[in-house]
Amino acid sequence: MLQSMTGFGSARLDAEQYSISVEIRSLNSKGMDLNVRVPRFLTEREYEIRNLVTKALVRGKVSISIDYTKNKAQKAKSTINKELLQAYYNELNEAADMVGASKNELFRLALHMPDVMQQDQADDDDSDADWEAVQPLVQEALQNINAFRADEGKALATEILSYIDRIRILLAEIEKHDPVRMENIRNRIKSHLTEINNSDYFDQNRFEQEMIYFMEKLDIAEEKVRLVNHLHYFTETVYLPEPTGKKLGFISQEIGREINTIGSKANDATIQHHVVEMKEELEKIKEQINNIL
Repeated sequence: MLQSMTGFGSARLDAEQYSISVEIRSLNSKGMDLNVRVPRFLTEREYEIRNLVTKALVRGKVSISIDYTKNKAQKAKSTINKELLQAYYNELNEAADMVGASKNELFRLALHMPDVMQQDQADDDDSDADWEAVQPLVQEALQNINAFRADEGKALATEILSYIDRIRILLAEIEKHDPVRMENIRNRIKSHLTEINNSDYFDQNRFEQEMIYFMEKLDIAEEKVRLVNHLHYFTETVYLPEPTGKKLGFISQEIGREINTIGSKANDATIQHHVVEMKEELEKIKEQINNIL
């Protein structure tokens, strides 16, 4: 069944130590256009994430965003390098004695000297255990966006098949009118036959050959049969389990060729009117196919 390339999927985990959220969005595109935004500790996993997304979504303009937030109790803490603080304080104290300056701010100055306040790096080194928590969320978000795409695809299938049914109805009208068209053409030819017979240059054999050629040029029987087959093939393809967007695009091109040929050979106002309507329905189909996986 059809799948839309437009979709959204998300997943979230709120644990005691951290919170993780994954969001995936997709729009239509000719190929896979993937944008990945991940926390720093997942940079080395970006290739793996890209493979997961590409395999699951196949095609589309896709963006995946992974946010990782530590709870306050787990955030990095600042520690004081006491030995360095003492060294800075002693240096500043001696300098103050040397120039006779006030010593009121010495501790604050020493505390803000380089490398005195140090971040505890232990909690910043996110381990593989964090990736083990992120990976299932990525999979869940991918499942959710594919479910979204499938729902959108069902709606697209219903809409597109309604356009195909409309083309079938119009083709049936053309089929119904075709004998009338051919009879009108014969009558127009007969009306001029007397004038042709009175001509001194009339050649009966040549006339019959020209008539056969002319009638063959106006015959649309083969085009009608091929168009019916294309419409049937299009409908069958809609229900295939694999992605069929590109295949439906090719079939719609073949449908368009047959419709155009019927229009060019019809030589009839009523059929031309039906052909215009068929082209309108086909354009609607092509617009929707652009969003089909």
